Amino acid sequence: MHLFESAPSQTINVNGKLMDFTIPKIMGILNLTPDSFFDGGTHQSLDAARSHVAQLIDEGADIIDIGPYSSRPGAEPIHSQEEMDRALPVIEMLRREFPNMPLSIDTYRSDVAEACIRAGAHIINDISGGLLDDKMFPTVAKLQVPYILMHMRGTPSTMQSLVDYDDVVNDVAVELGNRIALLRELGVRDIILDPGFGFAKTIQQNYELLLRVEELHYFGLPVLGGISRKSMLYKKLDLQPKDVLPGTIALHTLLLERGVQILRVHDVKPAKQLIDIFYT
Repeated sequence: MHLFESAPSQTINVNGKLMDFTIPKIMGILNLTPDSFFDGGTHQSLDAARSHVAQLIDEGADIIDIGPYSSRPGAEPIHSQEEMDRALPVIEMLRREFPNMPLSIDTYRSDVAEACIRAGAHIINDISGGLLDDKMFPTVAKLQVPYILMHMRGTPSTMQSLVDYDDVVNDVAVELGNRIALLRELGVRDIILDPGFGFAKTIQQNYELLLRVEELHYFGLPVLGGISRKSMLYKKLDLQPKDVLPGTIALHTLLLERGVQILRVHDVKPAKQLIDIFYT
């Protein structure tokens, strides 16, 4: 008997194979940036990226999310060509080394997304929900790949000033719903929702969203939870990101109890243990 149940949702087509969410999936993070808030600068070489991904897969990752551009508040902007220069060699290497592993590209730029899909990535993970590049939605529709639609307002440099909500959960749902409608009009079939913890939300709003995240199952789409080592943990506890793995595990438990289907994590092993405890 499973202790938790994943909420019913549509399957997604990843490179011709259906991925279902009867048992939640783990998205392991591969940061290729020098300035990410937790592990920036540690996986930039091909050898380091290969070694880290091998570890993530060995520990139980179902998807690898490749991040060539830091979206943390105050991060230095980079040109799309630099994003591609960071991401494309890694994607090509990972397709050779781990040909059966689904790869996600974390970018809000349509040209980067398209280049990375052409190079062998399978999923587009857009922190802006298409708001920062009006070509993103048509690009996703043309490529017909799964799209992670995240809620955010503004840009990484302005988002924390845009936190005026009547009801944060209802407002996030409405704003996501409007974007879903646009994607459906363009013929995009495979959509994953990300409520955007830490993006245009106060710490208190993040926790309200966490505690009511099951309300997003209304859409019948897979829901992704990305809270791993984020500021809603380390600022609340007055610690550093490296010190909040126990808190991350606690919040992952709450996400799973509320039926979230994908955990986006830095630390795959404890996430896999949680899923094995509650779903096997």
